[in-house]
Parts: sequence; C-alpha cells; structure tokens
Amino acid sequence: MAQGDDNDGRKKGVMPGSAFGRTARLAALPVGFAGRATLGVGKRMVGRPAQAVLTDVQRRTADQIFSVLGELKGGAMKFGQAMSVFEAALPDELAGPYREALTKLQDAAPAMPASTVHGVLQNELGDFWRDRFSSFDDTPVAAASIGQVHRAVWADGRDVAVKIQYPGAARALRADLRQIARLSRLFSVLAPGLDVKPLIAELQARVEEELDYSLEAASQTVFATAYAGDPVYAVPGVVAHTERVLVTEWLESTGSLAQVIASGTQQERDTHGEQFVRFLIGSPRRCGLLHADPHPGNFRTLADGRLGVVDFGAVARLEGGFPPAIGTLLRKAVSGDAEAVSQGLRDEGFIRAGVKIDPETLAAYVGPFFEPATVDEFSFSRAWLREQMTRVTAPGAEGMGTAMKVNLPPEYLLIHRVWTGAIGVLSQLEATAPFKQILEEELPGFADDVEQ
Repeated sequence: MAQGDDNDGRKKGVMPGSAFGRTARLAALPVGFAGRATLGVGKRMVGRPAQAVLTDVQRRTADQIFSVLGELKGGAMKFGQAMSVFEAALPDELAGPYREALTKLQDAAPAMPASTVHGVLQNELGDFWRDRFSSFDDTPVAAASIGQVHRAVWADGRDVAVKIQYPGAARALRADLRQIARLSRLFSVLAPGLDVKPLIAELQARVEEELDYSLEAASQTVFATAYAGDPVYAVPGVVAHTERVLVTEWLESTGSLAQVIASGTQQERDTHGEQFVRFLIGSPRRCGLLHADPHPGNFRTLADGRLGVVDFGAVARLEGGFPPAIGTLLRKAVSGDAEAVSQGLRDEGFIRAGVKIDPETLAAYVGPFFEPATVDEFSFSRAWLREQMTRVTAPGAEGMGTAMKVNLPPEYLLIHRVWTGAIGVLSQLEATAPFKQILEEELPGFADDVEQ
C-alpha cells in the first residue's frame, strides 16, 4: 500500500495547534510586512535605489512567509506546496529552510491512538462497524496529509485498505486557507506577476474535494473501471466509503517508486519511469481525469511488473484530455517560435495584462524545460534538474526577473503540480524515456507539425 505524501505533526490524532495559535501566526505576517515596507520607504528617502529596496523587502517577506507556512502544516502546508511556482524562483537561502521544514513534516506524525481510530469508524460506519470486517489492524501502514491508512480484511474475506480522516482535519485546513486568503497582498510583493486570489480560491475548492472521501471514491472508481484488466497498470477498486472513511481493495506491492529511486536498477528506473509518465499524461484521454498527486509513494511496483496507482483525493477533471493549448504551446516552444509562445502564454493567462516580457527572453527562460520533448529519448537526472533550478533562480532577466512576472492561472493549478512533480520524479529516478513519443501519442495538439 502506498505511503502518504506528507504527514502532518498532530497530537492525539488531531490536527496540530489550536485555532487561535494557528491563526495568530498567519495573522502576524501582514504586520511584519508593514514594518518592512515602512523601513523600505525610509531607505529610499536616504538614497538607496528603489529596486534594491524592493528586493530587500521581497527577501525578508519571503523569509517570514516560508517560515510560518513551514511550521503550520495543514492548509498552510498545502498552500505552500502549491506556491512552488515562485518558491522555486527564490534564492535557496530563503526557500531552502522552507523545503526542509516540509520534508521534516513527512516523518513527524505520530499515529492516531486506536481509541480515536475506533471512534471515527463508529461515527462513520455505525456502532457495529466491527461486523463489517473479519479483522482490523490498529497499527497504521501509511499516513497522509489528512488521514492514515490501516490494513484489514472485509467481511467477505477480501484484503482491504481503510483510509481514515484525522478528527479536526477539515476545520484546520479550512481555517488556514481562509486566513491565507487574507494575505494575498504579501504574495504580490514576492511575485508581482502572480494573481494569488483566484489561485487560493481554486486551492480551497480542491481541498474541499480532498476532504470528502466520497468524492475520492467516485474518482477512484472511474480510474479502476478504465484500467480494469490493464496489462501495465493496476488501480484497486472501491469497497465502501463515507465522507471520512474510504475502504478499497488492498494492492499487494513489492515497493514503490520511492524504493526504485533509492535502489532500483537502471532497467527498473527506465521501465517504471516510462509507465509513470504514460499514466499521468494518458489518463485524461482515457478516463477524463488526471491523477494530481504524483508523489513516488502513490505509485506501487507489483511483482508482475505492473505499476499500481493509489490515492485519488486530488484529481483534475479534463474531459477529452489535456487542453489542446498545452500541446500547441509545447509544439511551438520546441520549434523555437518565441513570438507564438509568448502570445500563447498571454492568451492562456500565464502572463497578465500589462506585464511586459520580451518574447526572446521568455523563450530563453522556458526553453530548457521543454528539452525532453526535443529528442527521441531523454535521460532525466538530478544534475539536469539542478541546472534548471539554478538557471531560473539566478538574478537577471532570464532568471528571477522573468520568473517573478509569470502567473499561474487557477485552471492550471493541478496540471502545473503534475507537470513539475513528474519532472522531479523522473529526475530522481534518473530515467531514460521516449518522452517526445509519449507526448505525440497522448498530448492533444503536440503531434501536429512536430519537427522530426
């Protein structure tokens, strides 16, 4: 069964921190910004250049934002993850500690006490919930951002995975995001090209969906039906569900992509890397849904060579597949048409009205990210990814100067999450994959007139 992607440090089975304490830490952010902004005005009055002062304010604001988000877990952590669009564009001395805080959270969560687990099951499945199981293991096998997973045997003898939501998870997530919505002015200081308000609204909607396991059950059923009997992929079926408990078939696996990253052979890296990216890019065409949490732990290696997929709490609904504009833009980028790429990004909302970016500078900024689509086979690596991150975080027009002007339209939030996440996983795998061929076969708009 898949391990969760980000444990949250909770005590006695509830989300961490009192509502007052969590809100107070978030509410302190605007106060700190006001002080920095006032200090900035004073510096300009004594002769420091305006751009230098703005950069100083940005750095100090980022430092405080990432520090608080990293401490808060819950909705604050989810927002911080979604904000990778500019987190990756900041100097490592600012974003580095934040990323480290998120990493630590993955190992910081104690399990819910058995009594708490039993209480949730009683509330959701009724007083006689034990009658629905032949056996139930009180020790969790995995923990995720809003719930933990237990192994059990259903009354009919089937091995099942039981995902149980933490008490208080919904309240904490909603409170965090409401408070973060009030801080949009701060993020405009960090990334002037980013329109944060609609992005927060979209994130709030997505979190509401993740909190309702009935919706996850519906999504998983669509995937399980579409991939039933598939020779390459395995998706466990849904057995039972309520809003806070999800029971699915147990997926017996030999490990996950995380294990392949740690110790897999090159053949395993290449094979599972290709399976991984084909599933992500091909599923919208196949079933109208995009699995939007490409964490390595959610992709399981099976003894028969198939790739198992779990955790469907975050999905994007893409009837008919990816928007054709994505493939068309990618094709134009590969062909080197800077003007068309610039105009296309404006048309899709990635560059807001009034923001000026030289097309050639923009092409130089985004070009290397499309490098895997320019050759028949591409070898991803950590070194290549580090090179791209170093490039986009460097001072100057082709680095941070451009990154800060780019917007993330809310309708592309989950697509962006999957695209960047998939590149990260492929680079960790150091897999060689026919990326161009996969795009030609699965991504609408890309194959038209692609230069061979």
